[in-house]
Amino acid sequence: MDVAEKDINFSNHPDLLLVVDTVAREKGIEKEEVFDAMEQAIQKAGRTKYGYEHDIRAEIDRKSGEIKLARYLEVADEIENEVTQITLDVAKEEKKDAEIGDYLIDPLPPIDFGRIAAQTAKQVIVQKVREAERKRQFAEFKDRVGEVINGVVKRVEFGNVIVDLGGRAEGVIRRDETIPREHFNNGDRVRSYIFDVREDLRGPQIFLSRNHPQFMVCLFTQEVPEIYDSIIEIKSVSRDPGSRAKIAVISKDSSIDPVGACVGMRGSRVQAVVAELQGEKIDIIQWSDEPATFIVNALAPAEVSKVVLDEETKRIEVVVPDDQLSLAIGRRGQNVRLASQLTGWDIDIMTEAEESEKRSEEFRVRSQDFVEKLDVDEVIAQLLVTEGFSTIEEVAFVPIEELSAIEGFDEEVCSELQQRAKQYLEDREINLTEQTKSAGVAEDLSNLEGLTKEMLLVLAENGIKTLDNLADLASDELLEFIPDGELSEESANEIILNARAHWFDDEEMDTEKPEDTSEDS
Repeated sequence: MDVAEKDINFSNHPDLLLVVDTVAREKGIEKEEVFDAMEQAIQKAGRTKYGYEHDIRAEIDRKSGEIKLARYLEVADEIENEVTQITLDVAKEEKKDAEIGDYLIDPLPPIDFGRIAAQTAKQVIVQKVREAERKRQFAEFKDRVGEVINGVVKRVEFGNVIVDLGGRAEGVIRRDETIPREHFNNGDRVRSYIFDVREDLRGPQIFLSRNHPQFMVCLFTQEVPEIYDSIIEIKSVSRDPGSRAKIAVISKDSSIDPVGACVGMRGSRVQAVVAELQGEKIDIIQWSDEPATFIVNALAPAEVSKVVLDEETKRIEVVVPDDQLSLAIGRRGQNVRLASQLTGWDIDIMTEAEESEKRSEEFRVRSQDFVEKLDVDEVIAQLLVTEGFSTIEEVAFVPIEELSAIEGFDEEVCSELQQRAKQYLEDREINLTEQTKSAGVAEDLSNLEGLTKEMLLVLAENGIKTLDNLADLASDELLEFIPDGELSEESANEIILNARAHWFDDEEMDTEKPEDTSEDS
């Protein structure tokens, strides 16, 4: 029975205590909160009768249920409100030991609650009890974010599923948090993941999800005792809800196979999770701290022939046999996309034929680069590329012994190559410096660490010519100007911070500058 439906007899003390006890038990809140609500209701009724300008307070005896109503007058040095305050002299006429800040309490006769007054009091009580109930629900659920909870579908509105969580609490699974093609009817039992709880005027808003990656983590934790006991750890998860998922696991006990433990006897454990996720296929991957090994595992069931990593940009080229290409990429790129999300690396997949063609083109371009910049014949250029040299800087500054180790290169040839390489770099630096000056690049920007002359020219072409111009950019804006791979996000952030450093130096100088306190003579 709802609070508003109860016949609250404010003059019957035992009946009042019974109502408090019943409401507190039904709503799952503290009795004190119900008492407070009733006292506020009685105070409101008192102010309605004696005047809203008065400081009327009510108190209910917690043991007997007796109601005491009184008007409070504050003893004040200066009177701001004649209705609620009195002077110290007047107060001492009634109470000899009265002091500033004390209150004189003037008892009032009990209120005879009529039908309208009782109904108003009930409305106040209902409102206050609901507020207390909402606070309790929010306090309960805000600490349960990250849990899987069971509930019953109450109704479906425009694709959003309203779930009864028991205890008069409701959660919502928004349309974009459900598994595709999943359908619910009123009364269906549903398991979901609590991913957010927000306080709202209408009560706590409990947001649930069935497509969140952590939902699958929680399901595996429930199904696999080794995960629950922290013997096996789930390192990362990627999902294409309702279709396919990948989960990377590692065992802290070398005698336990993490993949086998998650699969279970005859696939019993993983199938329990698959059934809950509407048939979503799950690849269980052995995690490795070696990126190449982990990425190869993540691309399963495809076979990998070769990998080439670029750790600075977290990009990897994966070479697969021609007949494995479609399997590695997956339908609509699903397999490689999930593997990329699982590992945190950008993955480029190519066949052995494509890789061979790419390497041949790289070999040709690098060889031609050496021919033009070092003024050497094609044989020498190809030998440099074959031995792993890819830039003029490497030729110029590598120990001469490494150049001498190349078959057919004597000391005279090596010295000549290094001299030509250094001369080329010197000439290029002079040329680039002149170009940056001609482009109007400020000296303080030219001297900023982390930016090459080529980068400065690109920035100048886009109107970034001073330190303040650069400081006004966000790191992602800077990365848009610089060619791919030449600057990492971390480096871009550092450059922007260095460019802004002079702003803070100027502020410190302004605060340290002493004020001119001299007077005009």
